[in-house]
Amino acid sequence: MYAASREASSRSREALRAALTGSDGVAATTGSELFAVVAVLDDQRSLRVALADVSVPGAARAELSERVFSGKVSAATLAALTTAVAQNWSRTADLVDTLVLLGQEALLESAADSGRIEAVEDELFRLGRIISDNPGLEQALSDRAKPAKAKRELIDRLLAGKTDTITHTLADQVVTRSKTGIGEAFDELSDLAAARRNQIVAHVRAAIALTDQQREHLAASLQRTYGKPVTVHVQVDPSLLTGVVVHIGDDVIDGSATGRLERLRRALA
Repeated sequence: MYAASREASSRSREALRAALTGSDGVAATTGSELFAVVAVLDDQRSLRVALADVSVPGAARAELSERVFSGKVSAATLAALTTAVAQNWSRTADLVDTLVLLGQEALLESAADSGRIEAVEDELFRLGRIISDNPGLEQALSDRAKPAKAKRELIDRLLAGKTDTITHTLADQVVTRSKTGIGEAFDELSDLAAARRNQIVAHVRAAIALTDQQREHLAASLQRTYGKPVTVHVQVDPSLLTGVVVHIGDDVIDGSATGRLERLRRALA
């Protein structure tokens, strides 16, 4: 995002937090309603463009959004929506993407309020790994020619009775809108859930499955390095031969056998 959209997104997120503060039990509804608003905007280009048209005063755009959605969504959803629409966006897509983010954050807020945020985070990570490790499934969920309904039906069959309702709602939204990188989209959601718990995420590839004790030791070591609690997500990758590769943001810590062999190869070149 350009600077204008980053500022607009930040103010919109603040408005969402304010709308949810002191409003018990509305976060899940707000999240689902924001996703419904996004679906309307995806289908109606003229409305989407009008709500982000910076040549029109923000107050007028907010009034338009209120006329369209008042009575169809809750007060909390409408407050977050009108604040977002009133901002100046660099691109129309940035407004829509931020509304998606607001919906995700509201649903994760609901999971946190009910003590389910850690379970949802883990389910999102595991779902991302399942999809990334299954090229056929990822292609089917990313196929632009496949109707959104068909993608939702596919993910519904995959998740039926196996995940939290919030995980399921987030997954439906991801596969409906994402065109590529479905597995990465779930990783980003998992990271967002970890951030909600004030944690940073370590994506770990390990040659063999780690024991609980090894996970705890690795998390404690990374916490000392980064100064914040660390959630460790592990994916088994036998091609590493031994050891682990840790990704935290842009940082990569390669302690695998293949990594050591590659460093030796470069040193001898």
